[in-house]
Amino acid sequence: MRIVQFSDSFLPIMDGVGNVVYRYAKCFGEKGHESYVVAPQTDTGYRGNYPFEIIDYVGVPLAGLKSYSVGLPALDNHCQGRLKMIDADIVQVHSPFIAGHAGLAFAEKKGLPVVGMFHSKYYDDFLQITGIELLANLGVKYVVDFYDRCDEVWAVSESSADVLKSYGYKGRVGVIPNGTDIPTITQSADVDSMYGLTGENVLLFVGQLNWKKNIRCILEAVAKVKVPCKLVLAGQGPHEAEIRAAADELCIAERVVFTGHLSDADVLNSLYRRADLFLFPSLYDTSGLVVREAAAMGTPSVVVRGSSAAECIKDGENGYLCENSPESLCGVITRLLADKNAIAKVGEKAMAQIPIPWITITDRVLDEYEKVIKKHK
Repeated sequence: MRIVQFSDSFLPIMDGVGNVVYRYAKCFGEKGHESYVVAPQTDTGYRGNYPFEIIDYVGVPLAGLKSYSVGLPALDNHCQGRLKMIDADIVQVHSPFIAGHAGLAFAEKKGLPVVGMFHSKYYDDFLQITGIELLANLGVKYVVDFYDRCDEVWAVSESSADVLKSYGYKGRVGVIPNGTDIPTITQSADVDSMYGLTGENVLLFVGQLNWKKNIRCILEAVAKVKVPCKLVLAGQGPHEAEIRAAADELCIAERVVFTGHLSDADVLNSLYRRADLFLFPSLYDTSGLVVREAAAMGTPSVVVRGSSAAECIKDGENGYLCENSPESLCGVITRLLADKNAIAKVGEKAMAQIPIPWITITDRVLDEYEKVIKKHK
């Protein structure tokens, strides 16, 4: 099969969407399929020995968003020339914006079916950027119009499918959950020395340093925790300076560690393994990809009851639930740090129950592609 994915984010610095695109492309290539990714160029350096082809177009970094570049693939002759030579079977688009529309245009020219993947709560994004509900609602209409043009629409969780339907989308929405790399359980990176964690209780967050991830709830909860602990914030984002300032205001700056962007998987996995608890109270995310990553390293998560990330959590069995408040999160942290043996047992259950290997997910995706192609023909 010849598969072309279009994404607004990709290597070398990726958000959750870019990570999904990468895992799909890698698994497709390793299974012997022709796999292509079309994305804006963010780096001209060495691409690595990947089992897929990257077709990039000239991109310009977005101000304040280091993970994203924007460009116009239709005006990039080199990109268009390479696309013209691909005899593809199916197109998957991971964004309703520039890359997504480029994917629709490519599929229309080639007479190919298009699968649209719904990853994000776009209303929240539009409202954060504009601060105006009317504009956010217009943005949502634009998103729904985009998915109406796709042959199939998939979401990454049941709750994210419900979000798209709440926007007004009337078609069928399939659910394809995200997978997880299942690494060898080692802790070869000395993160204790790297980040000053020796002898500490460690709380970990991994993701964009963006207020929409509910990081303020984490900071205020840690400020209330009386048990000695360190909070590690792994990632980068547009609000890092504000988050540092908030930690100062709450008088917990000496307890908070900022790692910056982590491109070394060994360091990230070592942090997951070292942490006592993974804190992910985000109400924005449509899939708890990092919750699955933490579980693969035997670390249980604390998530907000009713959130998308909570779909795979059984409270007290393979993870923990809290309410959406610093007081509730603080209470859960305090109770759990008093019983490390209980945390370890829940971590073992998390490792056994939550992670789904990417290879399993992409086997299902390929089966679904076959159905879409057959139906299109």
